[in-house]
Amino acid sequence: MDQQDSILKGKYPAKAHCAKVADYLQAKSANATRNAVIYLEGQKTVLIEDNDEPRPFRQRRPFFYLSGCSLPDCHLIYEISTSTLTLFIPDLDPDSVIWSGLPLMPAEALRRYDIDACLPNSSLAAHLCSLARKDSDIRFYIKDTPRDAILSLAETSVSTDSNLLHPAINECRVTKDHYEVALLRKANSISTAAHTAVLRAIPTARNEQDLEAVFIATCISHGAKHQAYHGIFGSGENAATLHYQHNDQTLINRQNILVDAGAEWDCYCSDVTRTMPLTGTFSPESRAIYELVLKMQSAALTLVKAGAKWEDLHIRAHEVAVAGLLDLGILRNGTPEELMKHRVSVPFFPHGLGHYLGMDTHDTGGNPDYGDQDSMMRFLRIRGEIPEGSVVTVEPGVYFCRFILEPFLKGEGGKWVDEGVLERFWGVGGVRIEDDVVVMKDGYENLTTAPKGIEEMEAIIAGES
Repeated sequence: MDQQDSILKGKYPAKAHCAKVADYLQAKSANATRNAVIYLEGQKTVLIEDNDEPRPFRQRRPFFYLSGCSLPDCHLIYEISTSTLTLFIPDLDPDSVIWSGLPLMPAEALRRYDIDACLPNSSLAAHLCSLARKDSDIRFYIKDTPRDAILSLAETSVSTDSNLLHPAINECRVTKDHYEVALLRKANSISTAAHTAVLRAIPTARNEQDLEAVFIATCISHGAKHQAYHGIFGSGENAATLHYQHNDQTLINRQNILVDAGAEWDCYCSDVTRTMPLTGTFSPESRAIYELVLKMQSAALTLVKAGAKWEDLHIRAHEVAVAGLLDLGILRNGTPEELMKHRVSVPFFPHGLGHYLGMDTHDTGGNPDYGDQDSMMRFLRIRGEIPEGSVVTVEPGVYFCRFILEPFLKGEGGKWVDEGVLERFWGVGGVRIEDDVVVMKDGYENLTTAPKGIEEMEAIIAGES
């Protein structure tokens, strides 16, 4: 058993997360008190409209963070003064047992989750009221508009705060503990198997959906039944659309496929992008762009460490892009400094370098400023310094998107871009390479091991590895 599996055999550290959030509430509350309770509802079962089947279930991430429980229709109460975490689960319904079998029982919940008590939902309202009556000065931290059982507190004199809990949880989620990193590493290991399977399937695939099916099937066979997000399987010029969704076009007569897809493991995400040659080897143009994007990623990664300013990493990736596009002759008539000043690389690399990763693909934190007038900075999902223990994606790319570039060429871009050279690169579509890394004090740990070396990928496609 490796270290990752050993960690994951333990319980998800829900109480440590509760304590972390409680400390944040204490630090940020104007009238701080430890005589307080955190109350959260999990995701409810919701039926499909005009149907008796439930919608696909996805646990509310704040609830999972404080409970480790991914069951529907649950609630939790954390008493800050005593560090007591109580999980409330649905009552046993004999009719439901006939159709669906026995649900999780309280004794099993106590063995499975990092909680102090487990009670049925039918006792929730009385439990809340008993806490309120025991101490009229108690404060309840709740998320969003209170409903259901929490309405029973309306008849008491306790104070409730529905503004601070959500940002508190979001801020605490930015830095990960060892258990969370192990979950992310597990998700990445499954994604590596899936990306490798896609490489092996390329010689016989005829449609983007063939490779999407291979990816999803591989994840499920490794126990990951959920994808972290809707995968992107964009071939040819489809790869120039950043979040391409159709995944149903032919692979015939196309150079590459951009695969941006990741498995989810126990509510934690991986986010991995690889660009693969559909003919088995990269064309000269595709190889040149792929090598450039590798250099962009490598240059950005060398700057990753606790306290690094994310804008600096992003700018460094653009600097490498400008130098590379100049060397290829795509850019012209300017020094690297001039081209950076005029943001000439932005139409080729229009998105941010990456984002935080955790229970959501685009995880909490980051403090983006989408109103920034600087086109190079506008779409950054992270601003400022990245803290130790956070997990970020590093995903530079170079794209040949007609929708962006053709208007650019008719304007000021015509001065900076050699259209004759550019013509050779439209078929490349787009190249993006994305890894998930843990920010450490003096560097980083790369959680992503999916093949990305040119020779390695070509060997796998050829069946030589």
